[in-house]
Amino acid sequence: MPTSRTNRPAAAALAALALVIAAACGSSGGGKTTSGARAKVLAVKIDNVAAARPPTGLEKADIVYVEQVEAGLSRILAAYSSGLPPVVGPVRSARETDLELLRQFDEPTLAYSGAQSALQPSIEAAPLDALPPSEAPDAYFRSGEHAAPHNLYLRPGKVPHASTGVNAAEDIGLRFAAPPPGGTPVNERSVSYPSARFTFTWSLDRDEWLVSMDRAPARTASGDRLAAATVVLQNVDVQPSRFRDRGGNTSPFSATVGSGSAVVLRDGKSYDVTWQRNTAESATGFTTKDGNPMTFATGQVWIVLVSN
Repeated sequence: MPTSRTNRPAAAALAALALVIAAACGSSGGGKTTSGARAKVLAVKIDNVAAARPPTGLEKADIVYVEQVEAGLSRILAAYSSGLPPVVGPVRSARETDLELLRQFDEPTLAYSGAQSALQPSIEAAPLDALPPSEAPDAYFRSGEHAAPHNLYLRPGKVPHASTGVNAAEDIGLRFAAPPPGGTPVNERSVSYPSARFTFTWSLDRDEWLVSMDRAPARTASGDRLAAATVVLQNVDVQPSRFRDRGGNTSPFSATVGSGSAVVLRDGKSYDVTWQRNTAESATGFTTKDGNPMTFATGQVWIVLVSN
């Protein structure tokens, strides 16, 4: 996955041409790819409390979804398709929000550490390939670098998952192309959950948004900064679900079917857009104020689900 764009004039010209062609074809930006090949998505639920950091393999994901969980903390759902790292983790348990998000993809594989018994029937009924450790024991291992339960990792190479090389973002209709007109220059943007905070700071040198979590620079397992080419701050309804964790805390559910507002950060600017997803089976479309599909910068996309 590209993490920088060194030949900016040439890349911009090619991207602009791609945008014109796509517009002529009448793509809405929220539909699934029309290339014929669907992405084979491996989604991994990744722990994101301080004791679990830094994550391993997160920088290789096509899309990084951030969602609120119990006690106002955050957890990550990483979608891989264009490439797979050798190791991903720490892996944690699934939530109801994951099941709705993953309906956008074509029967994805969901790697997770487990789920509460009340949620398990919903996972079994969902159109996905559920892959907890009990289904693929050779693919998971415990690391000595973190204390349990923050030490479960996945080896994607040992998962029965065939990659097509199709980018998961493109698979659900997100378009990598030149930026739309307008936008507001911005150097930094932060969002907060009750017990978590994310800050995205524009780096002109890297052409990316550097990620900070809980006011500290977020890093990969190798020590590099986590960064995104495009960040989407998607405003959604966060509701109490009927599920609770072991401590009795109610699990929140982030509703991603419907419509609402969002902010897209790319190329050092912010864009106010609207999002729409009519059904669980349809993909999420992001539309600019002038009614055109929002375009995304080439590279990793972070989508942070923010409570209205």
